[in-house]
Amino acid sequence: MISGTITDASGRTLSGQTPLAFLTSLEHFNPFSIGFNCALGAKQLTPYLKVLSKYAGCGVSAYPNAGLPNEMGEYDESPSIMATQIKEYLDNDLINVIGGCCGTTPEHIKAISEISQNYSPRKPLSKNV
Repeated sequence: MISGTITDASGRTLSGQTPLAFLTSLEHFNPFSIGFNCALGAKQLTPYLKVLSKYAGCGVSAYPNAGLPNEMGEYDESPSIMATQIKEYLDNDLINVIGGCCGTTPEHIKAISEISQNYSPRKPLSKNV
């Protein structure tokens, strides 16, 4: 499993790669999955997961934060809100592996697990980028 971080609204990783460049630079290692974690909440991560899902010949993983940190460095997104946003990943067949990063509590994971039970994992493309 390989996971990167989209740092902000620029849509680039910490090394400056676009999601497609990130995928292209790593997929030749034939990982189980490539995805993104941290830095952004589930809603903000969606467009970048769409890119990976469209082109990845392997699984796609997502470990979003429980929203964006507030002025006190805390995460205000409730488990039900986060799970509802992750449902969009599932409805659009974007992911194979899901979890949570900063601000995620056991209650968040429980809500994500419950909403995920009615879905099958995304089918990776049969060819690489």
